[in-house]
Amino acid sequence: MSPDAPKRLTLCSLPSPIGPIALACDPDGRVRGASFADGLERAMRRVWPAAERDTGPAPEPVRAALEAYFAGEAGALARIAWSLDGAAAGDGFQLRVWRALAEIPAGVTISYGEMAKRAGEPGAAQAAGVALNRNPIPLVLPCHRVVGADGAMVGFGGGLERKTWLLRHEGALLI
Repeated sequence: MSPDAPKRLTLCSLPSPIGPIALACDPDGRVRGASFADGLERAMRRVWPAAERDTGPAPEPVRAALEAYFAGEAGALARIAWSLDGAAAGDGFQLRVWRALAEIPAGVTISYGEMAKRAGEPGAAQAAGVALNRNPIPLVLPCHRVVGADGAMVGFGGGLERKTWLLRHEGALLI
């Protein structure tokens, strides 16, 4: 196990206008995983295989930031502490894509090609899509802000309806 990997994760669920959001947080209150469905446990075994898991409440700062986001403060997601340090899943390119997601401001969309470029691999749009599909912290690392080259709503593990809702909520211009 990497020294940066969490030894324990607390799994919790918070209500939202787009359905329950499952979270995995480390003892320091940082989000290490998120899911819109029941796949969180499986994803956490892949990303953090050695971490013990239990259930408990969401850290107050995470809960407050998510509530603020859903109440209309689009930039509130940027206040959520997160970490992928020590992740077992994800190669160098995937980790660069995941980290680059945090740099996309609320209300802004970029293409898969632009994401690949930002992650240091121009021309690797399809690989960027694969990395986004494996994003262990959707919403917090806003993969919903990545769209097709023509602005089309494509690819989102939480469903295209959620992606469209999130982008409209943030005030993004949609085609």
